[in-house]
Amino acid sequence: MNNNKNLIIFLLAVVLFLIFFDVGFPFEEPGIDYSDSSNKLVDIIPVGIPEVYGSELSLSYDDVSPLDPSGADRAINRMAELDMQIELEGENLERYVSILYEKEGGISCEYCCGARSIIFENGEPACGCAHSFAMRGIAKYLITEHGNEMSDEDILKEVGKWKVLFFPEIHQQKAYALEEEGLSADYITLTTNTYRGIEDGSQGGMVGGC
Repeated sequence: MNNNKNLIIFLLAVVLFLIFFDVGFPFEEPGIDYSDSSNKLVDIIPVGIPEVYGSELSLSYDDVSPLDPSGADRAINRMAELDMQIELEGENLERYVSILYEKEGGISCEYCCGARSIIFENGEPACGCAHSFAMRGIAKYLITEHGNEMSDEDILKEVGKWKVLFFPEIHQQKAYALEEEGLSADYITLTTNTYRGIEDGSQGGMVGGC
């Protein structure tokens, strides 16, 4: 009985010590100053199965995770296959260029390639990294298979979600930078060129091979 009582007293003392002396908790990564605003993260990571097309393509946002590199590569390769399989022409090609090259200044893989967009003005690929193939593939698929039910903004938003998953840390930092400026951190604003570089100086790894 005395041993139990002594243990309880000891545990209470430890808790009080942590509270009064502001000792960091185990989930705080050593060496990071959490009082520094640049280290604050914003939760913008999409999760679950994409509502419109996820089941069709056997894709989940959860497939792309830094905790499962091989699973991420499989998902990226699945989307990249769509880019190589689907040929666009006519109105579909014009819409494709409008979404990926013109809207909000275009969208690029950005953090592993300096290209202005993942496509050129004529719709040809502008970057050969795996992330670009995947984003182009999703855009092509949604235009051809769900173009009547999804707006250009809807499609660009989906492409943006995958870009966030490919570069999660840097987009969390960018989201915080946007919010600090009173700007929306929606997926289109976050991933297109409109505010490209607003997170200047931030760093973060990528998921999946470049």
